[in-house]
Amino acid sequence: MSIKFLLFVTLTGLIYSTSFAQRNYDEYNRLGIQGGISFFDINTSNFVTEQQTGFGAGFTTRGSFRGNLDLIYGLTFFSNKVGVLGSNLAASPLEKQFITYTIPNVQVNFLGSYNIIKHHFSLEFGPILNVNGKMKVDSPNLENYLLEGYTTLRAQDIEDISPINVHLMGGATVGLESFRLSAHYQYGVTNMLNKLNDKNIEKPSDGGEFKGNSGTIVVLAVVYF
Repeated sequence: MSIKFLLFVTLTGLIYSTSFAQRNYDEYNRLGIQGGISFFDINTSNFVTEQQTGFGAGFTTRGSFRGNLDLIYGLTFFSNKVGVLGSNLAASPLEKQFITYTIPNVQVNFLGSYNIIKHHFSLEFGPILNVNGKMKVDSPNLENYLLEGYTTLRAQDIEDISPINVHLMGGATVGLESFRLSAHYQYGVTNMLNKLNDKNIEKPSDGGEFKGNSGTIVVLAVVYF
């Protein structure tokens, strides 16, 4: 699935949702841009991980649907980061540190928003389609670090993760009609490490498969036009 295809689908959705809201409910439909930070981690028993901070930016639309329910549709680009514990075998004594990986990704979301106080405070929920690139080691000097709990598995061996994942999101926004702050949590319901099971690399010592589900806290500022 290419970024061009995602852009096409998102723009089509934005145009449709705008015309739908204006034609049927004559209330409001706002286009906006958003940006903020992410706190990303991988929930897994295969590695020792550390939550790290990334950033994201994109565009969104919010439109009234029925009663207190709004619909939100948009596309956001993220650069998430996560740390995985590894060791420098060349050092004496043995040096351990968290190896930082960067995961570029793009998300398409279609969410419901329940208005507690219309235009000022709402609860949001729904699915997110996440498409990411490789989980790339930030520093080439750390690529050959041995990962904690393994005898031959090195940092660069786990870069090629599953590219398409589905997240479930829940959170809240607060603010004004034209400016809001949003905080939400995303849980990856699909196994983002599944692709590693097809690679010719050292497998987990318990005989199981690689399995990891992302967990992300996202804080965004949204400006509507």
